[in-house]
Amino acid sequence: SFITKTSITILINHKDKPKRSDKTLQAIQRVGQAVNLAVGRFVTVGEAIANENRELKEEMSIACIEAKRAGEIIAQLTDVANLDHPESDGRITIFTDKTGVVKAARLLLSSVTKVLVLADRIVIKQIIASRNKVLATMEQLEKVSSFQEFVQIFSQFGNEMVEFAHLTGDRQNDLKDEKKKARMAAARAVLEKCTMMLLTASKTCLRHPDCESARLNKEGVFHRMRSALEQVIEIVTDSRPSGENAMAPISIYSSIKEFKNKVEGLRENLYFLSKENLSTMLELILEHTEDFTDSAYTSHEHRERILELSKQAKMELEQLVSVWMQAQSQKTKDVTEDLEVAILKTCQCMNELKRELHHAATSLTADLLRYHADHVVLKALKMTGVEGNLEAVAEYSCKLSEQKEQLVETCRLLRHVSGTEPLEITCIHAEDTFQVTGPQIISAAETLTLHPSSKIAKENLDVFCEAWESQLSDMSLLLREIHDVFEGRRGEKRAYLSLPRPGKHNANLKALKPVKLDTEEQAKLGKLGLELNLLTSDVESETEKWEDQENEIVRHGQSISSMAHSIYLFTRGEGLLKATQDLFHQVEVIYTEKIMIKDDDKPLLLLEIDKLIPVCQQLQITAKTTVQGKNATFTKVRFKTFFRTDDLKTNTLKGTKQLLQLCFSNKNVLFTFYTCLGKKMYK
Repeated sequence: SFITKTSITILINHKDKPKRSDKTLQAIQRVGQAVNLAVGRFVTVGEAIANENRELKEEMSIACIEAKRAGEIIAQLTDVANLDHPESDGRITIFTDKTGVVKAARLLLSSVTKVLVLADRIVIKQIIASRNKVLATMEQLEKVSSFQEFVQIFSQFGNEMVEFAHLTGDRQNDLKDEKKKARMAAARAVLEKCTMMLLTASKTCLRHPDCESARLNKEGVFHRMRSALEQVIEIVTDSRPSGENAMAPISIYSSIKEFKNKVEGLRENLYFLSKENLSTMLELILEHTEDFTDSAYTSHEHRERILELSKQAKMELEQLVSVWMQAQSQKTKDVTEDLEVAILKTCQCMNELKRELHHAATSLTADLLRYHADHVVLKALKMTGVEGNLEAVAEYSCKLSEQKEQLVETCRLLRHVSGTEPLEITCIHAEDTFQVTGPQIISAAETLTLHPSSKIAKENLDVFCEAWESQLSDMSLLLREIHDVFEGRRGEKRAYLSLPRPGKHNANLKALKPVKLDTEEQAKLGKLGLELNLLTSDVESETEKWEDQENEIVRHGQSISSMAHSIYLFTRGEGLLKATQDLFHQVEVIYTEKIMIKDDDKPLLLLEIDKLIPVCQQLQITAKTTVQGKNATFTKVRFKTFFRTDDLKTNTLKGTKQLLQLCFSNKNVLFTFYTCLGKKMYK
């Protein structure tokens, strides 16, 4: 359709010259033929869609006929046989009847638009029908009373969920609104994670039908899945349930941005708003800062600084209003020097407040993620649950509830400083996930405690704990994205996140025909994508140990890690890679952008690292060996003082080696992924 639109524009905008060369005539004919061929292919697809959907067949067929007729008219008007001597025999051409081309172009664009609208209605209908099938099967799953029946119905449910995932994934990629795309991604993530939860929660409930905690656990999963399914339909149909408030939560960042725009607008017009408007806007911003100052998790230093900047913002606005009113009374057209200074000071103060809020939220999040990285509470719940220790489970359940409240509060603060609407939605999704998953883990732990020998109950608790750990991992990625937006890097699109530039990495790639993957191949592809994601997590955890984040090895490791993560997101229908060709480009970039160390030097470097690790270990043994005598004791004290961080140094060396191996040695997963997808999806 893009080629058609461009070609029509060329035809309509061509210059009428008295002399027309053969080259010009042939070029016009080629454009006309290109339009007709493109329309022909488009109509073929439209007719196939019409044959598969009887209820819209008549409308679609009429639109296709109109498009085909318009394409043929354009081809006739640009036919070179008619263009040689158009005036001599009275035949109508593009030169004698330019209005005819315009009419044909309008007919073509109108009919193409009709086809696209009808096709969109069909896609929406397919998604709704798929959702209805999933809901119907879920109702059956809720009512089953035997394992055999459950297994049969769940198998059907799994196939229906795969179909729904494919349809919604395609729809998500087609969405232009980034906010809707983020909401769709959040809903699809819930459905993906809840599918496994539904399996284990239902099995646990079947095994222990009289257990109240197992029943509550299962009901929570079903309720969340239904909510996610409804959210998908709301996005697809662009509708909201009756009575739902359409107003999204307001973030401080967006309020500060709007406030600054109003203040800076005074340079252009002193009379376009009132001082009351500015005062109200600032009051709203400062009211939202109370989410930070009232939070029990905000540090004392950040709280004091936020209060100080809030007070300063009020003073700067008062000074601005005073100078502004004075300029209005003098009826000056140009901005006075005093007013310009007041504008700059007010905006600077708001920037400082914004920076302080960002630091408060991100530092709190980073501290929490580090503190909970070992998942001590989850491990304790699993252990005490298997032991059947009700008292200990109750104690650790309280600790998990406290952890949940911390994380929920943190998500709310992060939303204020996220910087973009899609990231705001991701913060809200994370908040909802912690809010729901926390109680579900507790109910699963209670079930295991009541039935400590139950393997199904133990498996169920493991699944919910994995979902919690997964959300914590997602929080780390979210924190990094928010930081990138704050630093202004999101708009630039880092080299390792953006798609390859045309002609740089795709010299050897040809336009190839896609081949549909079967279910087994799709599963294998998804598994390989997951392995890539695990490798990404390994690299991220290793690079975090480096103090110098600008180190070349660290930067290249992060680059490759991010590209691998984008490939993983592609397997889920998400991320920056939109088409399969993008995927192959990205894989090729990974090979061309690997760490810049000569091939001959790589084994030598790894060999030297291998030598360093046992040396550090030997020094540790020396430091722990019992000694006698003054000099020997003095030497040992020197050893222990120097190597007081011996474990960290050894771990860093191991981490360095692992990072290097991941970057330029461990290519087997990428290669398998590349060849598997390449062989089956492309000829």
